[in-house]
Amino acid sequence: QVRLEESGGGLVQPGGSLKLSCAVSGFTKDYYALTWFRQAPGRERERVACFSTADDSTRYADSVKNRFTASGDNAKKTIYLQMNDLRPEDAGIYYCALEVLYDTVPADNIWGFHPDEYDYWGQGTRVTVSS
Repeated sequence: QVRLEESGGGLVQPGGSLKLSCAVSGFTKDYYALTWFRQAPGRERERVACFSTADDSTRYADSVKNRFTASGDNAKKTIYLQMNDLRPEDAGIYYCALEVLYDTVPADNIWGFHPDEYDYWGQGTRVTVSS
């Protein structure tokens, strides 16, 4: 059974950094795409960044470009989200969602997937940005 476990959330001051991790276990196929979503109170869940293990490609929301970086460690079966220059509007619960890939699909092709289309979800980790 595939399981996703997020970690790394916490409280950080504006301008600070956090690195989130999404550990993937039980996955036996060749490739997957993993998208980071976030949800703030009273707001819809929004996609933040996507990483495809098929070609190590990435895709980012405009609001986080040049501040956030998604990366993967195949050996550790973990996907990371390095978040720099954090802003209060970045706060929320961050979730990782996995989409099984049956071909070498880049992150751009996954970006538009509706949250309901993802195969697996983690439980989330909270990020608070406040002084």
